[in-house]
Amino acid sequence: MKVNERVRQIRKTKGLTQVNMAEKLNIPTQTYNSYELGRRKIYVELIKEIAEILDEPVEKFFEEKIYETKNNPNLV
Repeated sequence: MKVNERVRQIRKTKGLTQVNMAEKLNIPTQTYNSYELGRRKIYVELIKEIAEILDEPVEKFFEEKIYETKNNPNLV
């Protein structure tokens, strides 16, 4: 699942709308919508802000294997 899809999924589970998120981020709703639809790249600082608003760790927005190393035998 892509970061933008993950953001949308988590936002919805928290019961927030795109309008709510845009207001909290102090950006236009259309801009926020573009992030969730993948039309705009979500930069790191924005992910941090989104994670804070949604009260989730930043890692939750990325693939689970992001922190595994090449020395991990489970990756074979």
